[in-house]
Amino acid sequence: MLQTFVTIVKDNWEWRKQISHLALYELVKRSRGAALSWVWLFARPLIYIFVFWFALDIGLRVGGDMYPPFFLWLLAGLIPWFYMQDMLNTGSDILHRFPYLVNKIKFPLSGISTIYSLSTLIVHLGLVIVLLIVYFAYGMPLDLYLLQVPFIILVMFVFFDMFSMLTSQISAVSKDFANLMRALTTPIFWLSGILYNVEALNIVWIKNVLAFNPVTFFATAFRDAFYSKTWVWENPSTLEAFGLVFVVTLAVLLIVYKRFHEEVSDAL
Repeated sequence: MLQTFVTIVKDNWEWRKQISHLALYELVKRSRGAALSWVWLFARPLIYIFVFWFALDIGLRVGGDMYPPFFLWLLAGLIPWFYMQDMLNTGSDILHRFPYLVNKIKFPLSGISTIYSLSTLIVHLGLVIVLLIVYFAYGMPLDLYLLQVPFIILVMFVFFDMFSMLTSQISAVSKDFANLMRALTTPIFWLSGILYNVEALNIVWIKNVLAFNPVTFFATAFRDAFYSKTWVWENPSTLEAFGLVFVVTLAVLLIVYKRFHEEVSDAL
């Protein structure tokens, strides 16, 4: 397993320039043929943000007198969700999007996942800027708690890059798994605390289960930094649960990568 881990890290480092160029090309390809070009990369999440703002602040007036405002709490969970949603959907089956890299160029499989993870991260960083604009527009202070945001983003990138490496190889050899991942995305959204406060749940066993949900962890971590003003390590049980999930995901990735990486080209 250690040798497989070293191989993955080495491949991503040695192909870093190609990965960076292809990540930018992936963004260009996604916006090609449109008059507004790169605007469309942010259009869908911004439309969602506008709809939620209008419905909650204007229509239902949820938390209208709250400070900090409820909309900021909601937005702090939605912004990381947009990144995680793309990784759960497209990222989990990314090898079918770049079959020529596997069959013709012999590009390292782990690097293909990193291409999409990096291109999606670029869009995510743009949305984090939007979140900061809303944050300051509501009169929120510039404080030390925001210093943990880059660390949270980095850990989220590493975890979902690993997740993509793992699931994309399984999806390459099993279309049923790819369909399962696409089918699970919406339930994960509704069950992960994106639209409600997990800490406010009265059912203890559900809170314990959600502690092992990475989507819940990152949405909560963003909210801790932007809204609740707490450090991510102030809830050690949740941090330990995510740490366990991270280690298990890495271990399973190394096993699957060693077992299937030579068979993927035939499956594609």
